[in-house]
Amino acid sequence: MTTADAYLDPTRKHDFVMLFDVKDGNPNGDPDAGGTPRVDPETGEGLVTDVALKRKIRNVVSLVKEGVPGYDIYVEAGVSLNSQHERAYTELDLDPKDNASVGRAQQWMCQTFFDVRTFGAVMSTGTKKAGRVQGPVQLTFARSVAPVFTQEHGITRVTQTRTADIEGGQTTEMGSKHTVPYGLYRAHGHFSAPLAAKTGVTSDDLATLWRAITLMFEHDRASTRGEMALRRLYVFTHGDAFGTVPAHSLFDLVTVVPNTHGPARNHQDFTIKIEEDGVPDGVTLTRIVE
Repeated sequence: MTTADAYLDPTRKHDFVMLFDVKDGNPNGDPDAGGTPRVDPETGEGLVTDVALKRKIRNVVSLVKEGVPGYDIYVEAGVSLNSQHERAYTELDLDPKDNASVGRAQQWMCQTFFDVRTFGAVMSTGTKKAGRVQGPVQLTFARSVAPVFTQEHGITRVTQTRTADIEGGQTTEMGSKHTVPYGLYRAHGHFSAPLAAKTGVTSDDLATLWRAITLMFEHDRASTRGEMALRRLYVFTHGDAFGTVPAHSLFDLVTVVPNTHGPARNHQDFTIKIEEDGVPDGVTLTRIVE
């Protein structure tokens, strides 16, 4: 592969930085806190879990690769995980009592499901097991660059849920929404070439991953996620499978500093820089979203 498309090479290690923002929305509600935006209680910085980010990526892949063999989604709403394992046993006519069936089922799962061969999966449940796959793609929690201020907004609805409420004279129903006025979030990701070789990740898979990340907010709109956008996606590609330098030394090259004295309300209220002169020899920087 040429230097220009090094970020599509599954035989090399990749580390990447994502910056995204939210305006008047809730990027990731905490079910243990009534759906309020996740916040680090010590610093006030907002959080978005890796699970939430992976869900958005999966959803985009299911759209752009619908019907394409090898791009089924394992973790899918309304489909039990055990039933996905059963597909492998049915397709390959495997005997659950044969220990060798687990390895064959696991290989089929990697070939069939995009998220199994990229993110990995624990498939050791049920009577028809497919073992455990350590995924080559791992994401961190996203953390806001500056503290966020969470708000609760009372809302009313002119119609009622129950007929009895209308007959009883109730005219409206009350509810609430939780938002942050603005937050710029940063997340890191890693791609392990040795693990990718075990699961069968291809260049097309990497191209699909990067495309899904660029689109993951475009097809996840909701009343409290109406204004979320990916602002930066930088990929550092190493010269070999194991890495030229530690990932953290590359992430340190990307700095995000507030440039306003008041509350931030736009990504332009931050200065985002990347020290290209500091990129080591043997590492290629690709700016997918700038």
